[in-house]
Amino acid sequence: MAEKYMYTIAENLNVINKKIGAAFKDMDPGPVREMTEAIAKTEPDYIDINLGPAKKNGATLMPWVVKIVQEVTEIPIVLDTSNIDAIEAGLQAVNKPALINSIMCRPERYNAMLPLAKKFNADWVALMWGPTGMARDANERAELTTELLMAAQALEIPASTAWVDPIITPVNIQQEQLMNNLEFFEMLPDIVGAIEEGAVVKSTNGLSNISNGNPDHLRGILNRVYLCMLRRKGMYSCIVDAFDQEIMDLCAGKLPWYSQLVYEVMDGVKHDDSALKKEELDVVKTARVILGHSLFSASWLDI
Repeated sequence: MAEKYMYTIAENLNVINKKIGAAFKDMDPGPVREMTEAIAKTEPDYIDINLGPAKKNGATLMPWVVKIVQEVTEIPIVLDTSNIDAIEAGLQAVNKPALINSIMCRPERYNAMLPLAKKFNADWVALMWGPTGMARDANERAELTTELLMAAQALEIPASTAWVDPIITPVNIQQEQLMNNLEFFEMLPDIVGAIEEGAVVKSTNGLSNISNGNPDHLRGILNRVYLCMLRRKGMYSCIVDAFDQEIMDLCAGKLPWYSQLVYEVMDGVKHDDSALKKEELDVVKTARVILGHSLFSASWLDI
């Protein structure tokens, strides 16, 4: 039986991609159009336009990219930059409501950006980054979420327009934060419900952050296994590599065996490793590492 669908936000139209970064800098439409066409074939629910800081020409660049993307596809757009002027310019250019990525829990940021979300009828990512930086645990994430949703409520912005992002951290640096996120998502429905009864609980995350700093051959399985953990805790969407077919299948509720193995490890089931196929054993070993049941090392699949 297929699991609940998770919305997908394609991360690939990103300034950190060398080819796309150069195209943004030179305002060369060819590579942007080519990447958008490739992304559209994977059928994500949203396409993220990530300009990075875009300090110099963000307000010009964002609507230029939006125009190219909309010439290729009708897939909704996520406007991803820390440049508020670029966000506003993008909101003016989209032909259907966009998703703003993101609004930090800092008064100087949300006081400037929440009015834009209201004016342009846009959903927005509520980023768990406060005045002192990233939230330290599940309780602090709950506090930041409440502050952001209350600020939105004061402007009569529905809680269901917020996509809460807990911030995913690399497993090889801050594994404990990954567990804090899972704990936080158990709390999130009550937080949202207390502010707006019956509101749809939305959430998202930069999934590939968990595998940052790891060898390329390990990144995919780390992303996929943690995706299953987040799904079980109610994750609504993920920002993903649209060209990772297994990721896209998992978000679509396919590969039930994969999720089931991860859930069993989460529940403390003891597997007979010798009875598992290699692909199954890799999933089990990776789940143990993420949960802290096994010590992290770059060779955990070989031990």
